[in-house]
Amino acid sequence: MTQEMKGLLLEDRWAPVTSEMGFLAAGAEQAAQAFATWQRGLATSHGFTIEVLSVSGPLEQALSHLLPLSGGETQRRLFIPTRSAWTAYVTNQWTGTDAASPMRVMARQLSIRCLRVVAVPHTLRGDQGRYGAVMLSVYGPEQPGKISNTVRALAAANDGGRWVFEQSGEPFPFEQVEQYQARRVRDRFSFEMLKDYLRHLGLSPFEEDFYLPPGSCAWLVQKTGPFAPGYKEYTLEEARRERVL
Repeated sequence: MTQEMKGLLLEDRWAPVTSEMGFLAAGAEQAAQAFATWQRGLATSHGFTIEVLSVSGPLEQALSHLLPLSGGETQRRLFIPTRSAWTAYVTNQWTGTDAASPMRVMARQLSIRCLRVVAVPHTLRGDQGRYGAVMLSVYGPEQPGKISNTVRALAAANDGGRWVFEQSGEPFPFEQVEQYQARRVRDRFSFEMLKDYLRHLGLSPFEEDFYLPPGSCAWLVQKTGPFAPGYKEYTLEEARRERVL
């Protein structure tokens, strides 16, 4: 792990699953049930069974219910309670959680705020390693007259060998806006800045004890039925090896 990203969740052992996460301003069971209801209503869910199951902690034990990871069809999503008003969201897709679209939809469905959080160390050396990225997107309920429900988005990412910085929406009062002019593009939105912004929003998502407070359980939304063409299963180790982690 690079020095600039020391302190990733579980020392990045569960990457790529936890390299991107969603967060919903709702209870874990409420979020899981609402997500399952949405999924059951999709045409692509016909012929499948979608059930919601409670799973126990600690965190890595809860995450293990996502295994095996899958390619071609996301079979399992996990909603994890935290020591805050937020619920975490991760999936068993072998390439890592894709939180953007689900969080946009759930923000509308439940009239709440949802987040997409991305933290990937830049480890690329030659053709080995990962392109780095630090991203934060905040979604809100539908707003009259607006197509997108993105409230605020920030990203510093290596796009195929070149660092880019992007932002949209109005800055929050706690943002370090002067840093967005930094000479080095990757410094315009750093991992430390991401953690600071998330603290202001009431989250400490890179700390293991932030998740599954005593007496709580996580909720697994599981889809079963005929596999899609090209479906393949991976162990976490295989996915990490394929992703060159």
